[in-house]
Amino acid sequence: MKKVMLTVLSALVLATATVSAAPSVNGSTGLIDNPSADVLRSGQFAVGYYNLKDGGVGVFNMNIAPNLELGVAGFRMDNHVSNDTLVNAKFGLAPETVLTPGIAVGVEDISNSRERTCYAVASKALPLGFRIHAGVGNGRYNGLFAALEKTINPILITGNDVFPATTLIAEYDGDHMNYGARMSIVPGLKVDGGWRDSKWYVGMSFTN
Repeated sequence: MKKVMLTVLSALVLATATVSAAPSVNGSTGLIDNPSADVLRSGQFAVGYYNLKDGGVGVFNMNIAPNLELGVAGFRMDNHVSNDTLVNAKFGLAPETVLTPGIAVGVEDISNSRERTCYAVASKALPLGFRIHAGVGNGRYNGLFAALEKTINPILITGNDVFPATTLIAEYDGDHMNYGARMSIVPGLKVDGGWRDSKWYVGMSFTN
Protein backbone atom coordinates (compact mmCIF):
# COMPACT_ATOMS: atom_id res chain seq x y z
CA MET A 1 0.00 0.00 0.00
CA LYS A 2 2.85 2.39 0.82
CA LYS A 3 4.40 1.75 -2.59
CA VAL A 4 1.07 2.44 -4.30
CA MET A 5 0.62 5.72 -2.40
CA LEU A 6 4.16 6.85 -3.20
CA THR A 7 3.62 6.03 -6.89
CA VAL A 8 0.40 8.05 -6.98
CA LEU A 9 1.98 11.01 -5.19
CA SER A 10 4.99 10.91 -7.50
CA ALA A 11 2.69 11.00 -10.53
CA LEU A 12 0.90 14.03 -9.10
CA VAL A 13 4.19 15.83 -8.55
CA LEU A 14 5.43 15.08 -12.06
CA ALA A 15 2.15 15.97 -13.74
CA THR A 16 1.93 19.32 -11.97
CA ALA A 17 5.56 20.15 -12.67
CA THR A 18 5.09 19.38 -16.36
CA VAL A 19 2.16 21.78 -16.73
CA SER A 20 3.94 24.50 -14.75
CA ALA A 21 7.26 24.46 -16.65
CA ALA A 22 6.98 27.76 -18.53
CA PRO A 23 8.51 31.23 -18.37
CA SER A 24 6.83 34.00 -16.39
CA VAL A 25 6.15 37.47 -17.80
CA ASN A 26 9.39 38.64 -16.23
CA GLY A 27 11.34 35.83 -17.86
CA SER A 28 12.31 33.35 -15.17
CA THR A 29 10.61 29.95 -15.12
CA GLY A 30 7.53 30.38 -12.99
CA LEU A 31 3.96 31.62 -12.83
CA ILE A 32 2.60 35.03 -13.90
CA ASP A 33 5.09 37.47 -12.35
CA ASN A 34 6.57 35.19 -9.69
CA PRO A 35 9.33 32.63 -10.15
CA SER A 36 8.92 29.04 -9.03
CA ALA A 37 11.60 26.65 -7.78
CA ASP A 38 11.54 24.91 -11.18
CA VAL A 39 14.80 25.14 -13.15
CA LEU A 40 15.25 24.08 -16.75
CA ARG A 41 17.04 20.76 -17.12
CA SER A 42 20.13 20.06 -19.19
CA GLY A 43 19.45 20.76 -22.88
CA GLN A 44 16.17 22.56 -22.21
CA PHE A 45 15.17 26.01 -23.36
CA ALA A 46 11.99 28.06 -23.11
CA VAL A 47 10.78 30.84 -25.40
CA GLY A 48 7.63 32.92 -25.20
CA TYR A 49 5.82 36.16 -25.85
CA TYR A 50 3.33 37.98 -23.62
CA ASN A 51 1.04 40.69 -24.93
CA LEU A 52 0.30 43.22 -22.20
CA LYS A 53 -2.29 45.97 -22.24
CA ASP A 54 0.44 48.61 -22.63
CA GLY A 55 3.02 46.69 -24.66
CA GLY A 56 4.66 43.29 -24.89
CA VAL A 57 7.57 41.20 -23.70
CA GLY A 58 9.57 38.45 -25.39
CA VAL A 59 11.33 35.94 -23.13
CA PHE A 60 14.03 33.31 -23.65
CA ASN A 61 15.60 30.98 -21.07
CA MET A 62 18.05 28.15 -21.37
CA ASN A 63 19.95 25.75 -19.16
CA ILE A 64 23.65 26.65 -19.20
CA ALA A 65 24.95 24.35 -16.42
CA PRO A 66 23.54 21.75 -14.02
CA ASN A 67 20.62 23.31 -12.10
CA LEU A 68 21.33 26.74 -13.61
CA GLU A 69 19.18 28.66 -16.09
CA LEU A 70 19.94 32.00 -17.70
CA GLY A 71 17.43 34.11 -19.58
CA VAL A 72 16.37 37.47 -20.95
CA ALA A 73 13.09 39.35 -21.01
CA GLY A 74 12.78 42.15 -23.55
CA PHE A 75 10.04 44.66 -22.71
CA ARG A 76 8.76 46.86 -25.55
CA MET A 77 6.14 49.24 -24.21
CA ASP A 78 3.81 51.59 -26.05
CA ASN A 79 5.26 54.68 -24.35
CA HIS A 80 8.79 53.73 -25.55
CA VAL A 81 10.06 54.90 -22.16
CA SER A 82 10.11 51.51 -20.42
CA ASN A 83 11.81 49.55 -23.21
CA ASP A 84 14.22 47.42 -21.19
CA THR A 85 15.98 44.08 -21.55
CA LEU A 86 16.29 42.17 -18.28
CA VAL A 87 18.89 39.46 -17.74
CA ASN A 88 17.86 36.81 -15.20
CA ALA A 89 19.52 33.80 -13.59
CA LYS A 90 18.15 31.06 -11.34
CA PHE A 91 19.91 28.19 -9.55
CA GLY A 92 18.17 25.14 -8.13
CA LEU A 93 19.42 24.28 -4.65
CA ALA A 94 17.22 21.23 -4.11
CA PRO A 95 14.82 19.36 -6.43
CA GLU A 96 11.21 18.83 -5.49
CA THR A 97 10.41 15.34 -4.21
CA VAL A 98 7.26 13.61 -2.99
CA LEU A 99 7.96 14.73 0.58
CA THR A 100 10.10 17.87 0.27
CA PRO A 101 9.77 21.15 -1.65
CA GLY A 102 12.04 22.29 -4.41
CA ILE A 103 14.18 25.28 -3.50
CA ALA A 104 15.85 27.79 -5.80
CA VAL A 105 17.58 31.16 -5.60
CA GLY A 106 17.81 33.72 -8.35
CA VAL A 107 18.51 37.23 -9.54
CA GLU A 108 16.27 39.23 -11.86
CA ASP A 109 17.51 42.20 -13.87
CA ILE A 110 21.18 41.53 -13.17
CA SER A 111 22.24 44.68 -15.04
CA ASN A 112 19.81 46.80 -12.97
CA SER A 113 17.95 48.19 -16.00
CA ARG A 114 14.84 48.55 -13.86
CA GLU A 115 15.34 47.13 -10.39
CA ARG A 116 17.79 44.36 -9.53
CA THR A 117 16.01 41.76 -7.42
CA CYS A 118 17.38 38.77 -5.50
CA TYR A 119 15.07 36.06 -4.20
CA ALA A 120 14.72 32.57 -2.74
CA VAL A 121 11.66 30.44 -3.49
CA ALA A 122 10.23 27.05 -2.53
CA SER A 123 7.64 25.05 -4.50
CA LYS A 124 5.69 21.96 -3.47
CA ALA A 125 3.02 19.88 -5.20
CA LEU A 126 0.07 18.73 -3.13
CA PRO A 127 -2.64 16.13 -3.75
CA LEU A 128 -5.60 16.88 -6.03
CA GLY A 129 -3.57 18.97 -8.47
CA PHE A 130 -2.68 21.80 -6.10
CA ARG A 131 0.79 23.34 -5.88
CA ILE A 132 2.05 26.09 -3.60
CA HIS A 133 4.96 28.50 -3.95
CA ALA A 134 6.41 30.87 -1.38
CA GLY A 135 9.46 33.05 -1.39
CA VAL A 136 11.23 36.11 -0.12
CA GLY A 137 13.06 38.77 -2.08
CA ASN A 138 14.13 42.37 -2.20
CA GLY A 139 13.57 44.82 -5.05
CA ARG A 140 10.21 44.43 -6.77
CA TYR A 141 9.11 41.63 -4.42
CA ASN A 142 9.26 43.97 -1.44
CA GLY A 143 9.56 41.06 1.00
CA LEU A 144 7.30 38.03 0.76
CA PHE A 145 5.62 36.62 -2.34
CA ALA A 146 3.44 33.54 -2.77
CA ALA A 147 1.23 31.66 -5.22
CA LEU A 148 -1.27 28.82 -5.42
CA GLU A 149 -1.88 26.66 -8.50
CA LYS A 150 -4.68 24.22 -9.24
CA THR A 151 -4.28 21.90 -12.21
CA ILE A 152 -7.50 20.71 -13.82
CA ASN A 153 -7.02 17.30 -15.37
CA PRO A 154 -9.36 16.88 -18.38
CA ILE A 155 -9.41 13.10 -18.04
CA LEU A 156 -10.92 13.38 -14.57
CA ILE A 157 -13.59 15.81 -15.77
CA THR A 158 -14.56 14.71 -19.26
CA GLY A 159 -13.26 11.19 -19.59
CA ASN A 160 -11.18 12.20 -22.62
CA ASP A 161 -8.32 14.52 -23.52
CA VAL A 162 -10.16 16.97 -25.80
CA PHE A 163 -10.05 19.79 -23.25
CA PRO A 164 -6.43 20.82 -22.56
CA ALA A 165 -4.87 20.42 -19.14
CA THR A 166 -5.27 23.81 -17.48
CA THR A 167 -3.59 25.33 -14.45
CA LEU A 168 -5.38 28.11 -12.58
CA ILE A 169 -3.01 30.54 -10.86
CA ALA A 170 -3.44 33.07 -8.06
CA GLU A 171 -0.34 34.89 -6.86
CA TYR A 172 0.78 37.77 -4.69
CA ASP A 173 3.91 39.39 -6.16
CA GLY A 174 4.78 41.52 -3.15
CA ASP A 175 2.60 44.38 -4.34
CA HIS A 176 -0.40 43.10 -6.34
CA MET A 177 -2.65 40.07 -6.63
CA ASN A 178 -2.47 38.46 -10.08
CA TYR A 179 -4.80 35.82 -11.54
CA GLY A 180 -4.39 33.68 -14.64
CA ALA A 181 -4.82 30.38 -16.44
CA ARG A 182 -2.21 28.34 -18.29
CA MET A 183 -3.40 25.77 -20.84
CA SER A 184 -1.15 22.98 -22.13
CA ILE A 185 -2.12 22.70 -25.80
CA VAL A 186 0.43 20.07 -26.83
CA PRO A 187 3.54 18.90 -24.97
CA GLY A 188 5.67 21.96 -24.31
CA LEU A 189 3.28 24.50 -25.86
CA LYS A 190 1.25 26.61 -23.43
CA VAL A 191 -1.20 29.48 -23.75
CA ASP A 192 -1.61 31.93 -20.87
CA GLY A 193 -4.10 34.65 -20.05
CA GLY A 194 -5.38 36.57 -17.08
CA TRP A 195 -5.21 39.66 -14.93
CA ARG A 196 -1.79 41.07 -13.99
CA ASP A 197 -1.03 44.30 -12.14
CA SER A 198 -4.70 45.34 -12.59
CA LYS A 199 -4.40 44.86 -16.38
CA TRP A 200 -5.11 41.96 -18.75
CA TYR A 201 -2.40 39.87 -20.42
CA VAL A 202 -2.24 36.97 -22.88
CA GLY A 203 0.74 34.95 -24.03
CA MET A 204 2.20 31.80 -25.50
CA SER A 205 5.33 29.85 -24.61
CA PHE A 206 7.17 26.71 -25.62
CA THR A 207 9.51 24.60 -23.48
CA ASN A 208 11.32 21.72 -25.17
